[in-house]
Amino acid sequence: MSGRLRELLQRRDKVLVVLHPPTATHARIMERAGCEAGFVGTSGVVGSYTGLADVGTATMTECVQIAGWIAQSVSFPVIMDGDTGHGGIMAVRRMVRECIRAGIAGVRIDDQPIEGKRRTQSAGVEVVPLEQAVARYRAAVDMRNELDPNFVIMAQCYARDAVNGGLEECIGRLKAYRKDAGVDWVQFESPHSVDEIKQARAAVEGPFSFMKGKLPRYLGLEEHLALGVNIAWYPGFTHQVMWAALWDFMQDFQKRGIAAWEEFEASRRDRPYSRPDVGPTGEGGEMQRELEQRYFPSGTPGTHRRK
Repeated sequence: MSGRLRELLQRRDKVLVVLHPPTATHARIMERAGCEAGFVGTSGVVGSYTGLADVGTATMTECVQIAGWIAQSVSFPVIMDGDTGHGGIMAVRRMVRECIRAGIAGVRIDDQPIEGKRRTQSAGVEVVPLEQAVARYRAAVDMRNELDPNFVIMAQCYARDAVNGGLEECIGRLKAYRKDAGVDWVQFESPHSVDEIKQARAAVEGPFSFMKGKLPRYLGLEEHLALGVNIAWYPGFTHQVMWAALWDFMQDFQKRGIAAWEEFEASRRDRPYSRPDVGPTGEGGEMQRELEQRYFPSGTPGTHRRK
């Protein structure tokens, strides 16, 4: 999957859309609907499991565990949110190693300080000194090169809105992360205008993306291509859709009880939706029966047979 992700990042004729797969079962539905890449964020995905806010509370092992479950359930590449690396350079190396072992295709690492790490678009964001950030990314790149040269290292730059940053600082860092640290992909966390995206895109070679930041709306795929950007970062869409659908159903269910479910079933009768069941090649019921026949030809263990 790391090799596949690299291929998608280099594609020029079509935008790669990156979405959140909230769980492994949701990822299966997304795959069947054509999803090409997923991002397991510490807020939307890991936070959904832990119930904790994205303020540096998620541990490296929790992130790898959850991202690994999702990555192993689908055939599209999954990128993990590595936050600030969960420690110093040795912790960064371990994180990359564990990601590769788990079948994750890439990792995004922030340039915020470990202490005081804040959620995206929060007030009070700071960035670590440039030398420290470059060291963090170099450690990740070197570990990648030792184990899987295809594994993707992505740098997320928070300098635009940081209390110790600004637009010039942000663009300078994006260039340094690509050129000096050798990361594969850089992301502009908070553009304020399309013009700022143009400036950053002109300054940085290779894979580049941007978050919505202070833009009034998300840009469409054709708008991305017009800017010379072939990666669209839309991770939160899936969560918003699920939250809204569940909220609407729960409100209806509280009012009408089982009639709400029966009406839902009837409304979907001519609009079937994909079920995220484990397929015949996965670790599901079909494989279980096949293996029981192989290992216990005289009968399934634990069953009572008449003599």
